[in-house]
Amino acid sequence: MPEFIASLRWQDIFDILIVWFIIYRVLLIIRGTRAAQMLAGIAVIIMAYFGARELEFLTLYWLFNTFLSSIFLIIIIIFQRDIRRALTQVGQTPFTKNYHDTLQTMDEIVNAATILSKRKVGALIILERETGLKDYIESGHLLDANLSKELLISLFNTESPMHDGGVVISKGRIMHAGCVLPLTKNPYISKRLGTRHRAAIGLSEETDAVIIVVSEETRHISLVQHGAITSDLDQNALRSRLDAIFVPKEYHSNLWKNWLNRF
Repeated sequence: MPEFIASLRWQDIFDILIVWFIIYRVLLIIRGTRAAQMLAGIAVIIMAYFGARELEFLTLYWLFNTFLSSIFLIIIIIFQRDIRRALTQVGQTPFTKNYHDTLQTMDEIVNAATILSKRKVGALIILERETGLKDYIESGHLLDANLSKELLISLFNTESPMHDGGVVISKGRIMHAGCVLPLTKNPYISKRLGTRHRAAIGLSEETDAVIIVVSEETRHISLVQHGAITSDLDQNALRSRLDAIFVPKEYHSNLWKNWLNRF
């Protein structure tokens, strides 16, 4: 063991750290998505392959060997959405760096979603993060307007011509409205979920956007991210989840310290 440590070069340590970081980022991307389940299935097949070889199950070994000989092509086909989403996140800018403005933005969004829920008005609010949504906003209408709960509520009013589509919020501004989103192709999604929820899940599977869905039938507020949906959120729960995603803990800690220093 000491000889192994002594033989390590600084390049080897740096190399290991890079590989560790890549694996860590991949696990973060696929966490909570179908890709995680499919990756587990591939791991089971690989273990079965080695088991068949050791036990000399010739036919089973030949079958697994034929399958794994094209494993890289299979991985690209199965995980094409996740690979595309990971590549598009490289070098992108974050949602916003001004966390004070972000808190105000969250206030407006949460208040609007709560009011829409009480009025039984359906809504689909998309919060753009690192991955650009240009491919999905071309079907909508450009607004580039200041964000306010009044404007959000009016856009989803049933008399509005854009109430059926999604509203995209980017850098604290309402950029597009009436956007048509791709529906999820996940066959395991509950049959009870409507078009808005399926569209939100479909977009979250391809991008890192955070989507808020208000059901006009049940009045439930849901938050969708990375293909996973959290339903039946109240005003406080929705605000807490948005803060956890967009505002770092250090910012809240500094606010608390500044408040204490005043006294």
